[in-house]
Amino acid sequence: MSKPLSDHERKKQISVRGLAGVENVTELKSSFNRHLHFTLVKDRIVATKRDYYFALANTVRDHLVGRWIRTQQHYYEKDPKRVYYISLEFYMGRTLQNTMVNLALENACDEATYQLGLDMEELQEMEEDAGLGNGGLGRLAACFLDSMASLGLAAYGYGIRYEFGIFNQKIVNGWQVEEADDWLRFGNPWEKARPEYMRPVKFYGRTEHHPDGVKWVDTQVVLALPYDTPIPGYRNNIVNTMRLWSAKAPCDFNLKDFNVGGYIQAVLDRNLAENISRVLYPNDNFFEGKELRLKQEYFVVSATLQDIIRRFKVSKFGSREVVRTDFNKLPDKVAIQLNDTHPAMAIPELMRVLVDEEQLDWDKAWDICVRTCAYTNHTVLPEALERWPIDLFAHLLPRHLEIIYEINRRHLENVAARFPGDHERLCRMSLVEEGGQKRVNMAHLCIVGSHAVNGVAQIHSDILTATIFKDFYEMDPHKFQNKTNGITPRRWLVMCNPGLAEVIAERIGEDFIRDLDQLKGLLKYVNDEAFIRDIAKVKQENKLKFAAHLEEHYKVKINPNSMFDIQVKRIHEYKRQLLNCLHMITYYNRIKKEPNKQWTPRTVMIGGKAAPGYHTAKMIIRMITAIGEVINNDPVVGDRLKVIFLENYRVTLAEKAIPAADLSQQISTAGTEASGTGNMKFMLNGALTIGTMDGANVEMAEEAGDGNLFIFGMRVDDVTALDKKGYHAVEYYNRLPELKQAMDQISAGFFSPKQPDLFKEIVDMLMHHDRFKVFADYEDYIKCQEQVNELYKNPKEWTKKVIYNIAGSGKFSSDRTIAQYAREIWGVEPTLEKIPAPDDI
Repeated sequence: MSKPLSDHERKKQISVRGLAGVENVTELKSSFNRHLHFTLVKDRIVATKRDYYFALANTVRDHLVGRWIRTQQHYYEKDPKRVYYISLEFYMGRTLQNTMVNLALENACDEATYQLGLDMEELQEMEEDAGLGNGGLGRLAACFLDSMASLGLAAYGYGIRYEFGIFNQKIVNGWQVEEADDWLRFGNPWEKARPEYMRPVKFYGRTEHHPDGVKWVDTQVVLALPYDTPIPGYRNNIVNTMRLWSAKAPCDFNLKDFNVGGYIQAVLDRNLAENISRVLYPNDNFFEGKELRLKQEYFVVSATLQDIIRRFKVSKFGSREVVRTDFNKLPDKVAIQLNDTHPAMAIPELMRVLVDEEQLDWDKAWDICVRTCAYTNHTVLPEALERWPIDLFAHLLPRHLEIIYEINRRHLENVAARFPGDHERLCRMSLVEEGGQKRVNMAHLCIVGSHAVNGVAQIHSDILTATIFKDFYEMDPHKFQNKTNGITPRRWLVMCNPGLAEVIAERIGEDFIRDLDQLKGLLKYVNDEAFIRDIAKVKQENKLKFAAHLEEHYKVKINPNSMFDIQVKRIHEYKRQLLNCLHMITYYNRIKKEPNKQWTPRTVMIGGKAAPGYHTAKMIIRMITAIGEVINNDPVVGDRLKVIFLENYRVTLAEKAIPAADLSQQISTAGTEASGTGNMKFMLNGALTIGTMDGANVEMAEEAGDGNLFIFGMRVDDVTALDKKGYHAVEYYNRLPELKQAMDQISAGFFSPKQPDLFKEIVDMLMHHDRFKVFADYEDYIKCQEQVNELYKNPKEWTKKVIYNIAGSGKFSSDRTIAQYAREIWGVEPTLEKIPAPDDI
């Protein structure tokens, strides 16, 4: 019998990793050595692992640069309509491996580093995550950048280069502790500073009204310094740009009103200006109305619009000569997509530039603005909607407040003309909310100032037009669309699960990577014994690998033959990690009651960060760790049930956990999760879903077949009906003995013997003011989990359902999502054409 292949030899056989041609490998090795030589300073003879990582990153980057320059030249020659995706978050994760995948360099780099006596995987582990996002919204933006480049769109991502991204999470004595994410401390090989495109951004001051227009004067200026990151498309030689702005104080900052002895203080005060890009606000689905946050939002918008207009006026490569002055053409050459309301200031800022600076009349400027901008809504949770106090606006952005008032005046005139005498409707639809503290409703501003408004899954888009935006839908039904979210199959299949990608490619070829709908071709293998075996084998290998990772980094030993039951996402009441906790306790109690029964072994893993100021979410983490302490140390249970909290969940951990999952938990209260994208990643990677009919779960069930997901719980209509009737948790508590037992254990301190009342607040919340109705879905959830256990005992039938899921996941490619945005909102046509590589000239 031939000896098993080494990990390295096995990887070489994976065709989706690209070809390792001899010339290619030789060239990479010499490039690597050159970079290493110049990375090492004279007095350091011994290279560290980090030095090797930087040498490899720079070697790969060399392959990007020529394509990057060529792509930008190509855009200047063709002068296509450009797409600007503005987002306060881009949750990119690591860049090295993704770049190798998209440039087909993975096998060649692996072979080159191997021949140099290095392990490429070890070097990859040196890279810091670019954690410039909180969760779904920021990761979606990252997937979209990959798809826009892969579909040949002339697209740019614009955001903020936060010095500190999402905090690192440590679990200390069961509690979350935050640590600053100093991701730039060793430098970032993927970015290029572009000081020549620095832009001034103004704050504060006052307005002067003159016969020839309005002037915004006595402002404070902060400079926006751009850093560009290349975004390679999948094997099409296109490299787009993500431009992130960093705040810099001008040289004369605070020195203009210089007084004797004030110089040192003035220089120290430069920090105040530069704090704008210091740190990402760590809230997910929650609005915190702080001045610094509004500054960040205007900072990115102002700098970006200056850049957009400069590029619109100067459309010749390498030239700064103005060739376009007719702004009527702006909507034909520019599309701006607002990722949630965070960049909503783009609307009044574009109006300010067109009216105050470019001297257009209001109606013309407004027409241009509306035809250029479009808005994506990401949530219906009221606490997440941005509503900025008027006095903060007046202080920070006085001209913009005037413009918003004028937009509102004209908007309300239109409403009154359409619905005469309907005063209530005028109040509901105003951009300015009266009563108590006056506020600007940013979602209303976005709807009025955009030509297209979209939700991110069909059910979410339907909820928008039926509830929170109903009045606006009745006024302008043509504006409202749906664009169901998607994920990039490059990072979320080829890169993180090459074994599965290869098994698929052996059956249907490699084209599915750029056309994920081709996965439907796997349906003909649903009953193919060899295919079933291959899929199960890849899953088992991924589980063993993840188990080894957990043992190494978390010092926990788990049973790789148990079901890997995973819920990873931000910790939030609406995502109902507490429902998961109640199932764990119930399953534990059942095993304790009948220890000799054949129980399906499970390893339950929960991961996610809680916003530092969200007390309940932090208590939920403490409860998960407390339950784990009891269950994991109970000898009666053994390895039939383990509970693990996955510390510091982030993109890089997701890439390891998702390919290893058997069961994906997507259990939000129906009507609360706008879409979800983690759900799609699990589906594509061969996990089965237990979930409610919420967000994209609905469409996943449609695509894979209802019977191939474990669907439970109230539908949106049931939740609405229960709200009407009144939700009384105590009724469920009294009616369901196992629920009562679990809650009594939590109350009595069974899981916190040293502090019996530790979870008093959570018990009180669940019993008396639970907005998300955990108990209402408990009974159906437990029954559904029993079906999961039963099916898991039949590996063949389980794997058949897995195949139906993988085959049905084509719709959830971000390529499909972006193609729809392109055609239906931006008015551009995607293409799978390659442009010539720099060496094909």
